[in-house]
Amino acid sequence: MAAKVLELMPEIIGEEQMFIGNLLNDMDEKEAAQFANVYRVRRKDPQTILLLTLVGFLGIAGIQRFIVDQIGLGILYLLTGGLCLIGTIIDLINYKKIAFEYNQIQAQQIAALVKSPSN
Repeated sequence: MAAKVLELMPEIIGEEQMFIGNLLNDMDEKEAAQFANVYRVRRKDPQTILLLTLVGFLGIAGIQRFIVDQIGLGILYLLTGGLCLIGTIIDLINYKKIAFEYNQIQAQQIAALVKSPSN
């Protein structure tokens, strides 16, 4: 399991690696390679979320929420200055969780597409 993930996507570590490994268990090599190619494009790196959250301290709060398809929160953060910077500070602490939750949703959608009978 872990060897398959490391071979296909060496940039993934920790909890995300275990999650992706569980998804790849049910796939053959062709499906796993197809999954890895699509997932690599859709995946958001936690460091990117961290950097975009830091931009919130410069007055453009909420960009990280737009990037992870949380448009409502992004607009709220933008209009309220990151909820007076409190929301931005919380996102600064939880940036890995924000990225992981987004990546989980993307991985599940991609896995469903790869495993669908039309392929």
